[in-house]
Amino acid sequence: MSELAREELSALAAIYCEPGGCELLAASETHGISFRIQITVKELLDTDVLLKLLFHLPVSYPSTVPDISVNSDQLTRAQCMDVKDKLLEQAKKHLSEPMVHDLILWIQQHLKDVIKESATVCSEKTTSSKGTSAEDGIWMLLLHLDHMRAKAKYVKTVEKWASDLRLTGRLMFMGKIILILLQGDRSSIKDYLILQKTCKVDVDSSGKKCKEKMMSVLCETEVQSQHKRFQTFEVKEYSTLKELQKEFETAGLKTLFSEFVPPLLK
Repeated sequence: MSELAREELSALAAIYCEPGGCELLAASETHGISFRIQITVKELLDTDVLLKLLFHLPVSYPSTVPDISVNSDQLTRAQCMDVKDKLLEQAKKHLSEPMVHDLILWIQQHLKDVIKESATVCSEKTTSSKGTSAEDGIWMLLLHLDHMRAKAKYVKTVEKWASDLRLTGRLMFMGKIILILLQGDRSSIKDYLILQKTCKVDVDSSGKKCKEKMMSVLCETEVQSQHKRFQTFEVKEYSTLKELQKEFETAGLKTLFSEFVPPLLK
């Protein structure tokens, strides 16, 4: 992690010092820094827009652009993706210099224009591609966790990440089996994986906070037409394998269950 990145995060924490304004999620010498900035953009379409911007600064930052995720309850998924794309375009203009604050100021000034442009492009796409599935770009991720020592805290963290990244799905417990099934934008799926791998979400045998080192990615694939879309993210416990299997089958994921879950029992 570069000294520039440390100094930039310190400055951002001072600028966005209100509760929830700047939240450090993870810091590592090998993976870089992940943090969330929350800002309100005034007078957009007669309403305030609350933007949640997740930045991951890799160790090579600022020689490379940061990973960015954008979420807002006031914007559609497509609009959030357009905001992200515009921020990445701007980031390329600031290579080799700290850029996060400049990017935040830029989107505060230009969000209205980005949304207008997004609406125009969306209208053109709808006109030129009638019949295209509404599920385009939606991906699914199935993870297996070996254990959770601090279960309550771990579950709360996973629920918060899913909410912030607008992911739906299930956190499933069946005996010693722990599975996380997520659906959402591919970029949000990737952002979730970064958080899962780099944040201290559990505790070790001595009670010290630790990262998840025993997670397996069982499947990462695009949602197909036969797959049911989850509308929410829920934590569920199952007393039998048959109950767990029914959850998968109800969502049109019988093949996914058969391929990945039974081997975990061996």
